[in-house]
Amino acid sequence: MLKILYYKSLESTQIYLKEHIKNQTLKAPIAVVSDIQLNGIGSRDNKWQSKDGNLFLSFAIDINDLAEDLKLESASIYFSYLMKFTLEDFGSKVWLKWPNDLYIGDKKIGGMITTIVGNTLICGVGLNILISSDNYSKLDINISREILLKRYFKNIEKNILWKQIFSKYKLQFEFNQKFFTHINKEKVSLSEAVLEDDGSITINGERIYSLR
Repeated sequence: MLKILYYKSLESTQIYLKEHIKNQTLKAPIAVVSDIQLNGIGSRDNKWQSKDGNLFLSFAIDINDLAEDLKLESASIYFSYLMKFTLEDFGSKVWLKWPNDLYIGDKKIGGMITTIVGNTLICGVGLNILISSDNYSKLDINISREILLKRYFKNIEKNILWKQIFSKYKLQFEFNQKFFTHINKEKVSLSEAVLEDDGSITINGERIYSLR
């Protein structure tokens, strides 16, 4: 059973958990949740702005406890899709932009980053449950953080195979076609991207893996 530690404020749940896993003061499986983040980490080293009432979460899982067919390079898609799947259960129309961004329509509402520390996978999640800012949006359903986490971790504990997750994910991959991704800090259109079975994409003959 995954234990959840709650805090009023942290610089970053991802940095906090990563340091404690590295120092062996915390051990997987475990999750850290904070009411606010002072220095949250987003994709490509961007900052994920903190608004009280939103979800700031990081969790750690031993690599040996992952679904047997899940490759580490597919972890961002796998756990992001599980969040999408969980939110859909409550009526949300959220979709997953490759590889790790959660969207409502054409607006981002959250995302995930992953990192490896020793034999532990650490996933960080930021999700606008109540409040959005700048060019972002927020969740299209009313749900408490606690109820969402309970269902999300229950889905994680099912250890659903990657091939089952991927078979569902590829059905909505076409939503990506009018969007962009960043490759080596360059903005690249996803209009011609081909999704491969391991979750990577091929653009102009180049195979690209999610590295976050």
